[in-house]
Amino acid sequence: MYKIVFFDIDGTLINEDKQIPASTLEAVHQLKQRGIEPVIATGRAPYFIKPLAEQLGIDSYVCMNGGYAVYRGEPLYKRIIEKSSMEALVALAAKHKHSLVFEGEHAFFTDAEEHPFVIGAVSSLKVDLPAYDPHFWKTNDIYQIFLHCEEADEHLYEEMKSDFKLIRWHQHAIDVLPAGGSKAQGIAALLELIGLKPEDAVAFGDGLNDIEMLSFVGHGVAMGNSHPDLLPYADDVTTHVDEDGIRNGLIKLGLL
Repeated sequence: MYKIVFFDIDGTLINEDKQIPASTLEAVHQLKQRGIEPVIATGRAPYFIKPLAEQLGIDSYVCMNGGYAVYRGEPLYKRIIEKSSMEALVALAAKHKHSLVFEGEHAFFTDAEEHPFVIGAVSSLKVDLPAYDPHFWKTNDIYQIFLHCEEADEHLYEEMKSDFKLIRWHQHAIDVLPAGGSKAQGIAALLELIGLKPEDAVAFGDGLNDIEMLSFVGHGVAMGNSHPDLLPYADDVTTHVDEDGIRNGLIKLGLL
């Protein structure tokens, strides 16, 4: 019997309208009743997920693609980006006139005022827009960065691949993590703290930033609406997020 289940948010717990399907709410509630712990595992920052976590009754989460993990309300793992690496990225992005958003532990800020790419990408998450502070990264720990550029310009950052991992999540935005970073890092730290092994865990996801997570746990489940490149890393594929994907996947595993 699996003891813990990690859930991605966008496209997994919530649909394109950023709503939690009723069947998903009920499934998470039933999972808790059976003594199986639900944990959020997302690319989002912790301040982006509070209302959703409260609605689901979940107080454990792995955020910022593994950069920050909390168990039952208590922070337990932090993976920050080195200042020297950020300095090089900031200079390169400025050279190409690409805007950045810096995600700290409690707040996030952008180095560009009223940039359409920033507004479009961040607004798609249905969260508040970042305030302007181009120097926020100099005086605060940063766990993840949004780089705003079109796909055709990604090659301009090839020289940064030894310092950073880039994962596109929007037509105008890329998650920037430390090289080798992934949700699996935060999950590994959380599991070690509570005395569980990867084989005790299940994970549900739909995006490219879920590859390592689905590969790491005992059983990885891809949503029916998943990016095609995620499917080879999944042990199972459930139905679409709007077609009871979470509930159907949990039933198939015998967890409901």
